[in-house]
Formats: sequence, structure tokens, C-alpha cells
Amino acid sequence: MTEQDYLLAWSLYAIAALGCLLVWFRMTGWMWRWLREPLRVIVAVLLLTPTIVDPAKELFAPAIAITAIDLLFEVGKNAWRAVADLAIYGLIALGVWLVFAVLRWPVERWWENRKGPRAPAVEEDEPTLRELMEREDRPDADTRLDARGDRRLRIEPRL
Repeated sequence: MTEQDYLLAWSLYAIAALGCLLVWFRMTGWMWRWLREPLRVIVAVLLLTPTIVDPAKELFAPAIAITAIDLLFEVGKNAWRAVADLAIYGLIALGVWLVFAVLRWPVERWWENRKGPRAPAVEEDEPTLRELMEREDRPDADTRLDARGDRRLRIEPRL
């Protein structure tokens, strides 16, 4: 493998890994933030961690790929090195995220307090939709009764 082939392979892998990371970001977008962010960090570590394959030539490969190939095909003895690299990089990344989250928390509380109290969504004197529907004085109110004399019929549009 020439130097250009090696760089081309890493370039293609980097583009594919970033695409997978983007898909993962979209898949976890609905989650609670304190669950979503660590999952994103873990997947980023899994996709972007390199491990050394040949120390003499200083050739690197994605750690997750080396682990999968070594475990599935029993080709080499690099699986433990790749798992160790994944664990070390994972601990470092989660530690950095944890420091970031701890520092971000008081800043967000300060920012929320700076904005002031939130305005109520509904004013107290404003009637609810249920109260509006139960009023008798509406000219378009449905006053039909069912066989038992109950007015809780399903309201259907008049055609």
C-alpha cells in the first residue's frame, strides 16, 4: 500500500464516519440532553479512534474495525490493543464532556435567572377550551340529546 492509497483510505473512512456520526446525531435528537450527549460522545469515540497496526511502519487503522476483524476472522493479535485504545480515548472523552457539563450547568442557571420569571402561558381569567365548549349561550352550540337525555354526544359537523 502506497502513501497515497493509505491517505485515500483514511479520507474515505473519515467521510463515512462523519456521515454515520451525522445520522447518529439525527437519531438521538429527540432524547433528553443528559442522555443524548454521552451517547454522542461514545459513538464519536467508537468511530474516530485510531489504533496502531504495524509499529514498525507507523500504520494506523480505525480501532473498531481492527477489533471487529480480529474477533471475527481471528487474523491478528491487535484486538486487545484496539480495545485498550477505545477504552482510554472513551474515558478521556467522557471526562472532558463531564467537565464541560459541570461547567455549563451553573452558567445555564445564571442565564435562566437573568431572563427573569417566565410569563404564564394562559392568563387566569381567560376561559379554557372546555369551558368555552360547555357554555349554553353559544348560538352554534349543539343542543341535541341522546336517548338517555345525556348531552355528551360526539359532536359532528352540521352539513
